[in-house]
Formats: sequence, structure tokens, C-alpha cells
Amino acid sequence: MKKILAFGASNSKTSINKQLATYASSLLKNTEVEVLDLNDFDVPTYSVDLEGKSGIPDNAQQFLNKITASDGLIISLAEHNGAYTAIFKSLFDWTSRIDVKLFQQKPMLLMSTSPGARGGQSVLEIAENRFPIHDANIVAKFSLPSFNDNFKEEKIVDADLNTSLVKAVNTLAERL
Repeated sequence: MKKILAFGASNSKTSINKQLATYASSLLKNTEVEVLDLNDFDVPTYSVDLEGKSGIPDNAQQFLNKITASDGLIISLAEHNGAYTAIFKSLFDWTSRIDVKLFQQKPMLLMSTSPGARGGQSVLEIAENRFPIHDANIVAKFSLPSFNDNFKEEKIVDADLNTSLVKAVNTLAERL
């Protein structure tokens, strides 16, 4: 059975991106899913000086181990000021110091959502350009605009948007 790793790239206890990643992963059939909480992988802000003094944090290695043990990834990026959240950026930086090719060509569904009408598209565009340098195999992408209007009772309520997500999840499933 294939294993998917899913997470929202946020440390909010009520992360809308974690909710979206969890919902997307629930659409997969005959697949083992592990939904991560980035709060379990807390690391300090990356710096060369800190790496030289203390080495790589264990949580960065644990996060990379989770990626390595998976067959595919569902990542929903939270957007802070048009870019990655601080927790995700630090974890990404530390993990890439262990292995710059951290995504290991695993098939990836890359998503974002926000309360606004753009659905986190700025951070999604950053990741689309950056992640392939780190060996991301982005097979599908999805952006959910206006989260509070379009996501209720743990699912997408807009039929067209839900159909788009189902198509993206199916594309991921086909590539596993």
C-alpha cells in the first residue's frame, strides 16, 4: 500500500492549510496517509553560525525521514506576507542542509488556501519555482480561494472547486 505524507505548512493550531491537506488526503483510496503537524518539528530560525555551533536539529532529520518513508506528498502552503510561514521556511532551510534534494522526486500535490480571494497564490508561485530545485516532482496543484466561504464541515462546499481538487488528487494517485 502506498503511503502519503500530508501537512499544512503552518504552526497554527487551527491551520486552514492543515484542514485542506487533511481533506485532500481523505480523498485518496487504498492509500495510507500520515498527516503531520509542523508543531511536532519545531526548529530554530536557520543560521550558518547556529549550524556550526549546534549542528542540525534532530527535528529536521525526523522531518526528512518522514519524507523519505513516503511515496508521495500533499503540501498546503500557508501564506504570510506573500511568502512561506516562518516555521515552514526554517524547517525547509534546515532540512535542505541535510539533503538539498529533500523532496526526492516524490509525486507532490502542491496546494494553498487563505481567507482571501487569491487563495495563497503568491506563496504557491514561490514554491512552484523553488521546490523543483530541491527535487520536487509537482504533479498537480490546487488553490482554494476564500477558505471561510468555500470550506465548511471539513470539506469544500463549492462543487466546481471540489471537482478541481478531486482531479488534482486523482492525478497524484495515478503518479504514485
